[in-house]
Amino acid sequence: MTTYQKVRKMSSEEAAYLAGLIDGEGTVTLTKREKSAQRSIVITIANTERCLLEFTLSIVGVGRISSKLTYKENHAPSYVYQVSGRQALTVLEQIVPFMHSYKKERAILALSDYIRLTPRNGRYSQKQFADRELFVKDFFALTAK
Repeated sequence: MTTYQKVRKMSSEEAAYLAGLIDGEGTVTLTKREKSAQRSIVITIANTERCLLEFTLSIVGVGRISSKLTYKENHAPSYVYQVSGRQALTVLEQIVPFMHSYKKERAILALSDYIRLTPRNGRYSQKQFADRELFVKDFFALTAK
């Protein structure tokens, strides 16, 4: 059985800082890991300063940092911090009061509906599947204005 790391309880200052990073450099989105799978909640922050993402990892306590591919010689190496699933929801619970962009609206929608519309066993009734599709549509309709 897999044991999951727990999201750290952040101070107000850490949560506000992280909210600012996500508002400015990050995403709150739903993504598929496989074509046939349902979308999963993901928070990402991309940056060329790995130390910034390492600090993020240290205050959150979960997630991972990966390198992005560099396609041109003159491009700086860049990195992505990512946390997903229920751990992402726990992060959002702590930072949503400090968010200010459309990503706050996405976070609020995810916090209110994601768990209810995502059965742990992955088996959806027809109604659940229809409700889930509506949730995804509403989620992606929330964009920058």
